Amino acid sequence: MKILITGGAGFIGSHLAERLLNEGNYVTVIDDLSTGSLENIQSFKDHPKFEFHTGTILDKELMDKLISKCDQVYHLAAAVGVKYIIENPLLMLKTNINGTDNVLELCNKYKAKALIASTSEIYGKSDKVPFSEEDDRLLGSTHISRWGYSCSKAIDEFFALAFHREKRLPVVIVRLFNTVGPRQTGQYGMVLPKFIKAALLDQPLVVYGTGKQTRCFADVSDVVDGFIKLMNTPECEGEIFNIGSTESISIEDLAKKVKEMCQSNSKIEYMSYEAAFEEGFEDMMNRKPDISKINKYIGYEPKLKLEDIINRMIENYEN
Repeated sequence: MKILITGGAGFIGSHLAERLLNEGNYVTVIDDLSTGSLENIQSFKDHPKFEFHTGTILDKELMDKLISKCDQVYHLAAAVGVKYIIENPLLMLKTNINGTDNVLELCNKYKAKALIASTSEIYGKSDKVPFSEEDDRLLGSTHISRWGYSCSKAIDEFFALAFHREKRLPVVIVRLFNTVGPRQTGQYGMVLPKFIKAALLDQPLVVYGTGKQTRCFADVSDVVDGFIKLMNTPECEGEIFNIGSTESISIEDLAKKVKEMCQSNSKIEYMSYEAAFEEGFEDMMNRKPDISKINKYIGYEPKLKLEDIINRMIENYEN
């Protein structure tokens, strides 16, 4: 199989590329390295079936050349991370909307199957927990950059579903909840790698807001397994799936757990959202996926528990 991964030098994309290579596929990656890193693909960059291109999904000529050679496209390239989105709102909108339109147009042109990576941000600030795929969305003001990101990914989903309905393009949409693991950076606001790195250096662990907000963390290896099974199960075409873990923990308790597991002398400090991000910033108090649909279609069940995940990440950062 010939496979293209957009954003394939990113955290999730690089794990996906490695897995697909190990399964004997030809893998091509395109990444503009805005949030991805060549370090992520270092261990397999010389693989005879691997090809890397530095470039953007907004470059339609380059994307045409790459997609024309592929059977499948995993579309992971996007502006990601709360901090990055707030600092680059215009680029975020163009990348997420125009870039995805390019990918879908070209997948349709060359009849390549597509998996579109979406996000739990789709659900907005709804207080219905757990979130299921058919739930209504509740968003805040257009003055808040976060909701622009949520809307851009919703447009991606609308595009994908429209291509499926009108053009019969085989496409699968995956809504990612917090995915973590080795190679993830805390540079753009990802909480678990930030905590682990700070704890290993005995630096303060900074908790935003009250710390009572809860999240669920899935290991990247489980998520990649889910991606590949979804892509290769015909019944999943034209469907939307949550993917993640249902093991919930407050951010405050996460900081305490990381500190204990790292045997750290770090202090836990609190910072307001406004001081950390932007005035009027809104967060969801609880975010938990309903994963019954993906379990029904492909038998997805996360294998790694949070403590296993943290231990894997500690070992990775120490090395």
